[in-house]
Order: sequence, then structure tokens, then C-alpha cells
Amino acid sequence: MDYSNNNPYLQFAPVPQATTNGYGTNGNRSMGKIRDALNRCGKRVELATRKAEVYADNIWHHFKVSPSLADAAMARIAQGTKVLAEGGHDKVFQQTFEVLPGEKLLNAYACYISTSTGPVIGTLYVSPKKVAFCSEYPFCYYSSTGQQQWMYYKVVVQLDRLRAVNPSSNRANHSEKYIQIVTKDGQEFWFMGFISYDKALKQLCEA
Repeated sequence: MDYSNNNPYLQFAPVPQATTNGYGTNGNRSMGKIRDALNRCGKRVELATRKAEVYADNIWHHFKVSPSLADAAMARIAQGTKVLAEGGHDKVFQQTFEVLPGEKLLNAYACYISTSTGPVIGTLYVSPKKVAFCSEYPFCYYSSTGQQQWMYYKVVVQLDRLRAVNPSSNRANHSEKYIQIVTKDGQEFWFMGFISYDKALKQLCEA
């Protein structure tokens, strides 16, 4: 993981002490919320079964991007449960990033961001003000004093700092599609493994 401070768009958010390995452990209240969320999730999954085949290829490719298929699946389950428990992607967005007055989430997309140590699974958020990414899991980080800390990998680019959004694909395998974001000061971010690539690209280009 590249922990360089030279990138002004890269942030590291400390993990709350009551959180372990990306999952909340706040006692019976949190467990109750998760149980309720899972019950609602089960009903929604049942209703969405008819549409599942449409997304099967994209989901399979999304999982294959990760070095661990099981970790990718667990990350998606954890994120889905969190979204339901908190009341939607908009609530998670507001809790994860600094939101300006009146700023509303346009959409959120499951994907990966490319880093120097490999792809990192997370969610890409698009609002009328910014494009932001947050990893699903925290990563171990050692400060200059050698202290161990757990941090979420975050990227925040204000739209007025965005220069270009470029789609691309692997020439040998066109199912491997990427989105490159370029800032006005020359920073580049590559996103891949989208479950809804076309929708994400359209949303980013419109933004």
C-alpha cells in the first residue's frame, strides 16, 4: 500500500476503537440492527432474483479482480449489510466523507482502485460536488514513530479539480474495463472491477 503524503487527494481515515476488521462491535444494539438488515436484505434478494442473471457476468468479473474470491464476497456482503443498517448509500456517504451543505449523493458503485500493492476493494461515490472512494476494509499503517494504526483507504476529488474521465479496456480481454480519473494537477486514479461499469462511466462523464 502506498502511504505517500505527496498525493493531496489521498486520505487515511482511522478506524474507530469500537470497530474490528471493518465490522462494528457495539453490542446488542448493533447486532439487532444487523439482524433486521439481513432480514430486509433476504426479502430484497428474493425479489431481485429474476434480474440476477443480467448482472452475473459483471459480478463474477468483480470477484475475480480480488486476489481472494472469498474476501471479495465477504466485502460485498459486509457493505450491503452496512448500507441497509444505516439507511442507504446516502447515509454511509455522509458518515464517511465531509459533506457540504445541501450536497446529495447521486450514486454509489462497487469497484476497486488500483494501488502500488494491488487492487483495493471498495465503493466509488459520485455527488454534484465530488468523486470519492473508500475501501471496504481498513489497512495496517505504521506511523513515522512506528505506531501501528488501522486506516481506511480514501480518495476525494472535488469536481472542480477534475480534468478528465477516460474509459479503457484490456485489449486481450474486453470484459476487463477500467475508468481513469485525471485531476487538473496531473494526479491519476484507476478504477476497475465495476459491477455496473456503463452506469458508473455515464455518471462520471456527466459529473
